Order: sequence, then C-alpha cells, then structure tokens
Amino acid sequence: MAKKKKDETRPKLTPEQANAYIAGAGQVVEEPITLTLEKNYMPYAMSVIVSRAFPEIDGFKPSHRKLLYTMYKMGLLTGGLTKSANIVGQTMRLNPHGDAAIYETMVRLAKGNETLLHPYVMSKGNFGKAYSRDMAYAASRYTEAKLDPICNELFRDIDKDTVDFVPNYDNTMQEPTLFPATFPTILVNANVGIGVSMASSVCSFNLAEVCETTIALMKNPEHNALETLKGPDFPGGASLLYDEEELDRIYRTGRGSVKLRAKYQFDKDTKTIEIIEIPATTTIEAIKEKIIALVKAGKIKEISDVRDESDLNGLKIGIDIKKGVDPDKLMQKLYRLTPLQDSYACNFNILVHGYPRVMGVYDIIREWVAFRMDCVKRRITFDLNKKQEKLHLLKALGKILLDIDKAIRIIRETEEEAEVIPNLMIGFSIDEVQAEYIAEIKLRHLNREYIMKRLDETKSLEQEIAELKDILASDRKIKNVMIAELKEVIKKYGQPRRTQFFYKNEIEEVEEDDETPDYACTAFLSRSGYFKKITPQSLRMASEQKYKEGDCPSQEIEITNKTEILFFTDKAQVYKSRASAFEDTKASALGDFIPAKLGFDEGENVTSMVVTADYEGYLIFVFENGKAAKVPLNAYETKQNRKKLNNAYSSKSKLVAVFHIGTNEEIMLRSSNGRAMIFDTALLLPKTTRDTQGVQVMTLKAKGSQVDKAFILTPEQADGLAKYRSKTIPVAGSFAKDIPDPDQMTIL
Repeated sequence: MAKKKKDETRPKLTPEQANAYIAGAGQVVEEPITLTLEKNYMPYAMSVIVSRAFPEIDGFKPSHRKLLYTMYKMGLLTGGLTKSANIVGQTMRLNPHGDAAIYETMVRLAKGNETLLHPYVMSKGNFGKAYSRDMAYAASRYTEAKLDPICNELFRDIDKDTVDFVPNYDNTMQEPTLFPATFPTILVNANVGIGVSMASSVCSFNLAEVCETTIALMKNPEHNALETLKGPDFPGGASLLYDEEELDRIYRTGRGSVKLRAKYQFDKDTKTIEIIEIPATTTIEAIKEKIIALVKAGKIKEISDVRDESDLNGLKIGIDIKKGVDPDKLMQKLYRLTPLQDSYACNFNILVHGYPRVMGVYDIIREWVAFRMDCVKRRITFDLNKKQEKLHLLKALGKILLDIDKAIRIIRETEEEAEVIPNLMIGFSIDEVQAEYIAEIKLRHLNREYIMKRLDETKSLEQEIAELKDILASDRKIKNVMIAELKEVIKKYGQPRRTQFFYKNEIEEVEEDDETPDYACTAFLSRSGYFKKITPQSLRMASEQKYKEGDCPSQEIEITNKTEILFFTDKAQVYKSRASAFEDTKASALGDFIPAKLGFDEGENVTSMVVTADYEGYLIFVFENGKAAKVPLNAYETKQNRKKLNNAYSSKSKLVAVFHIGTNEEIMLRSSNGRAMIFDTALLLPKTTRDTQGVQVMTLKAKGSQVDKAFILTPEQADGLAKYRSKTIPVAGSFAKDIPDPDQMTIL
C-alpha cells in the first residue's frame, strides 16, 4: 500500500515525454565543463555555505539552532537534566543527520567541553575537553544535559512572532529561521566553519565588553570600539599580545590575527614549570609532541621530562628542567619553537540575509542592531495587537453595562442558539467577535463589580496601547528598549576577562642557538657559475680541480661553514646564502650550479662572489666607464633574512669587478687602449646607497675605450708598479707595455 501511494505522487509523463526519455537513454551529450560546474557544483557549494558551515547574525549554524530549539521545546530550559541520547533522538525531527553528528554538536555547546566562553548546555558526565585531542567524550547514553540559564536570552519572546518560522524537512513541525537573541551572541562565542572555497573563523569576546560596545555604538556611531572592546577573550584564558593597530584592523575589516601564548608558573621546590593555560588553537598532545621532538633533535637540552598532569582541577602540563636552567629564558625559547605561542587567524565570514559577508566588529554590530530592532518591533506589534483585541472585547462590556437586563433578555428570548450572536450584534451594535465574547461570559460575572473592574482595565489598556504605538513610531525609543535589555544581560551574565594581555616591551628576545657545525673549508667559483665547498682534507687528497669543458676557475676563497656568501649577478642583483647550505664536495666534482641552486631569473649569471661572517668592511665596484663605487658591506645585511636583493649595484655601466676590502687597498685599473693606473681606495668616499654610480677614477679619452681589468695589489706589487700610482682621481693613466696580471707577477 505504501509503495502504491509513493508511485501515485510521481509526476505523470505524456507519451511524447516518455518517448523522448527512451530515445535519449544511454546517450552521452557533450557540454562545457563550466556549465557542468555551474549546474552541479555551484548549488552544492552554496548549500554547504548557507545550510551547514557558516553562522548567521544570531550567532548559530543550523545544526546548533535545531539542537537548542529542540531542547527548548522539550522543556529543558526550566526542567531537570535528561539523557543526552534522548535529546539527540528528539533533534532528529529537525536535523536529518546521524546521531553521532548531532551529539558532537551538543558536546561543543556543553559546559563540560570548555569550548565556549558562555556554554549553552549544562552538562553532567564526561564531555571531553577542547584543549585535549585524546580525551574522548562519553557516549550519549551515559551523559545528561539541559539548557543553561543564558538560553533565556536566546528564546525570549520567540512565541511572539519575533522571528520567522519554517516547516521542518518532513513538514511535520515548525522551526525558527533565527533566534531573537537579546545580545550579540555572534561575537560572544567562537564559531569556526569550513565551507567550499571559503571559510569562517570568529573568535570570542567578553560578553560585558560586547554589550557595552553595542550600547556605545547605538548611542554614537563614531564610537571607537577599542575603548570598550579590549580584545578577544578565550574560554581557555592564555595571554594575548596587545597590538592596537592589528586589533583595529580586525574590528574594521574582519580579517587579521592575534598572537596567544600560554601562562605558566614555576615550582621552585620541584624545579617544574607548570603550564596552566594554553592558546585556543592547540592541544596538550600537540605541545608535548613538539617538545619531545625538539629534545630528541637536540635543539632543547634544558628539559629532563614533560608530562600531562591535567585532572579534575583543570589543565596542567609539567615540564621538569635541569639544574641551573633559567625557567623564564627557557619559556621564551619554548614560545618561539612550540605551539605554546600561536596565532589565531580571524576571518569574520557571516551569513547575512542568506549571503556570506566578511565583516568587521563595527559592521557585525550594525547588522545585529538592525536584526534585533526588527525583532523588538515585531514583539511590540504582537503585544499591541493582543492588547487591541482585548480592548475591543472590553468595549463590548462597556456597552452592555448600560443595560445588562437587555442582554439577558435577548439571550433568553432567542429560540435557537445560532441566533444568539446575531441578536446581540443587532441589540448592542457590536461586531461578531464582541458578541461571541459577551455570549461566553459566565453567569456569575454578570454583576456590576466584575464589569466595572473590566472597564478600569480598559483605561490602563488604552494607556499601554498608546505607549506601544509611541515606541513603534520611534527608532530611538526602540533602541532604548534594546539598551535596557543589554544592561540586564551584563548584570546577569557578565564575567571578568579570562584572557589577559601582554605587551611587546614584555617580550624578552632570546638569541636562537645556531646548531650549524663550523669548520674550515675553501670556496671555489668558476666563470660559468659552478660552486664547490671543499674541506682541507679533501683538498690534500685531490690531484686537480675538475671543470666543464671551456670553464675555468674564477675565485678561490678560504671560509668556514658558517660564512655567509653573496653572489652578485649580471642583472645588478645579489643572492644571499650560507656556506652550510651547500654540501661538502670533492675536487673531482663539478659542484652546484648557482643559478639553478638559488633560483636566478632566466638568463641571469654569476659575476662575482663575496664572503663575510660579520658584514664588516666595504665593497668596491669597478665599472667599464672608469667609475668606482665604495659601499659599506652592512648595506646588504637584512633583518628579515631576505635571500634576494634588487639594485645591488649600479646598472648604468657594465660591472668589471667587485672587491671586498677591510681597510684601504690599492687597486690597479687597465683600459682597453693599453693604459693603466693605480689608486688608493681611501680616495673614495663611502656611499650608503647600494646602486650608487660612484665617482670617476680613470678618464677614458680614447673613443670606444673602456676599463676591462681591475686587480687588488699587494704593497710589494704596488711598489713595483709605482710609476702607475696616482695620488688624485680621476686620471687617464699611463701607457703600459707587457705588464702581466698581478697574480702572474714575481716580486723580486
């Protein structure tokens, strides 16, 4: 029988439609993938976002709302605790999901789980802990729950048409689309959701501060929220870095991040650091695993043991430290290396009128105020209609007061019951509703005292109706009603902040230990850009250096494994690295191809290599046009450890050579037309700008001539070539015949 009824509900196909379906069966029709995505994937994505993942302006996702409304209808706002399994089963009437999904939702809302700043569900039994990954909650048949008193603010006047109701999924009952919450729950309790292609992460704020900020913004739209809303407040406490600029950005845009760090205390007797509060973004297990991994890797040597000491009194992680270790310095190190300090990313993506919007605190409060004003207006309209209906009935009493005997006579003389109402309507000039009311009055109430009391009530009703109409006509008065409700919420449910602040000047910078092994080695760079790092032992065993065909050595410098290396390129850029970033190799290997290793731009090649351990000294750049520039090496030092610097030197003329000098050196320049000159680098004034063009050192008089070679000379070499030495610059230099390169010269 059931199957027959089901078949009867199917739409009937015409013969033409049936033939079309049969003819198209099994055929594959091509269509653009964009059309397929639009027809199939987009509806799914929007369904996830609107019906599952994101909270609405009342602060709840559909699953939360269905659960709490079910508990409200079960009488759990005032009644006693009931088994969680019972609640889960009843919720299935509204939420077409499995019991496990519904129970998980309830666990998160429960006081015992400690996820929410103001839990909506009072719980009894094991509901797990938000700060523990492995502490599982008990099955629903073992735990009990009811609604927390704060839920009175969620359901207040919900039966007075304050919000819209819609049928549930099987059309057997009605459920609210939103809750008429009397305070901005969306900001008071954290909400995290992952949709399709977008996500939402709303952190929690202190209830009293949120309500005070809402009141202040209702009174003055230009109010600075930072004055009343100090910052996020998390149920697990911890400490928050107070960054006014970042908080202001979050309040205005809805995006940003706040930095949280754990709170600790030190037991001097047992030499134990006790972590008592952790960031909301991590768990006990994640912290323990990270600390153990760091200890095993040898990066933390001050810890002898770490354990979870959490019990009924709350969270606690015990860290035993070795003798002589400063606990405060160790904690600064742990903050840097473990989740004991973490960031909470804010992304206030909220559904407003069915569409996701990223809003800051200011916009959220404005939207909530508009929503709540509508709820209050609907409530006042509901009360007004009820009072007007009652007044309408009482006015009929006023009319029969003049002649009660007439009313009795009309009823007694009416032969048929159906004629009583029409006869009363005619006799007293009243409508049908009033006549029904009079006809239903008990005989005992047909006395002057009862009717006079009702008439006195008429006067108070008229006054109340006038007041309600006055409130409805003024947005200012409606806001005053809301402000009074918000103040009442603060008085009833306000609590001190759990998350306290720390400031930048309280952060103690601890130098990071460099675990890189240090040893002597030699760096080799070839003209085509191949780099080798070879230890002294390998060099002693090597017969000769190997290079690609047509390649030859360019630079050979003795360094250590911690030396920093700057590779200057022909595109006026410099790439920074460390010797430790390269593997030790042998003389027989080609080495690393620097453009590939460091990710050079296409067509970019190495021109020179500079090494340093402390960024002391100067760089001398020699250009083809006869100019030279002196730049302090610390101009290339960066705090952010940037790997690539643009405008490393001037690109106005081709670079001939780069020299790293400590104090002053003598440099020989040779031009393409056979001239040479020697100058002291003391003649060059240092420039702080990296891409300075420098000053003219060698004057190139011959057309088409250019500087093609540059060398640093030893004092002995310079003395042997004294006739080319110049005490001033610029100079044209002297003609030089048969002068070998300095590295080929023999000083007698």
